[in-house]
Amino acid sequence: MLTVFEIYLSIQGESTHTGRPCVFVRLAACNLRCTWCDTPYAFTGGTKQSVDQVLDEIRALDCRLVELTGGEPLLQPDAIPLMERLVADGFEVLLETGGHMPLDRVPDPVVAIVDVKCPGSGEADTMHWPNLDQLSPHDEVKFVIRDRADFDYARQVIARHHLAGRVAAILFSPVFGVLPPADLAGWILEAHTPVRLQLQTHKYIWDPAARGV
Repeated sequence: MLTVFEIYLSIQGESTHTGRPCVFVRLAACNLRCTWCDTPYAFTGGTKQSVDQVLDEIRALDCRLVELTGGEPLLQPDAIPLMERLVADGFEVLLETGGHMPLDRVPDPVVAIVDVKCPGSGEADTMHWPNLDQLSPHDEVKFVIRDRADFDYARQVIARHHLAGRVAAILFSPVFGVLPPADLAGWILEAHTPVRLQLQTHKYIWDPAARGV
């Protein structure tokens, strides 16, 4: 069984898939408490659903791109069979994960979007570093940047794990409402950093506090 907080159709607001219609499966619970977390409401609650029930809801929304998010989806063992079933049914599957849970059992076709926690998150010491060494060329790595110290930390991780050119994208996302995007853009250009600036598009389309979008 899965503990599901919500399933909804929206426009993908992050990653290289920004702008595409996408079904979001938000699983409840997370064992991290990042200072900038924008979904603390998913720490608790949710309803118990079988993999078949979740698949039925996804199919009813008539969209072939699906993202598992949270919370932390890999805390729930049945997230793996759900992804396996989605892949077998021909869905394009994205997995948004905090990086502290091993990726070993994630099906190969799934695009893992690994959120490497910077010091400003308060959770930098939770990272499961072997995850970065087993990423596939289609996977993506995200760094949420709060300040210049986070920016420098992220650049060190990229160099240490030889991420540039090894994954589909390296995403630098400013903490919404804290770090002005123009500041982060300036740092990227000044340091000639081979990354993609990511803005959370859904927060510019709808109210930043809106749920289910």
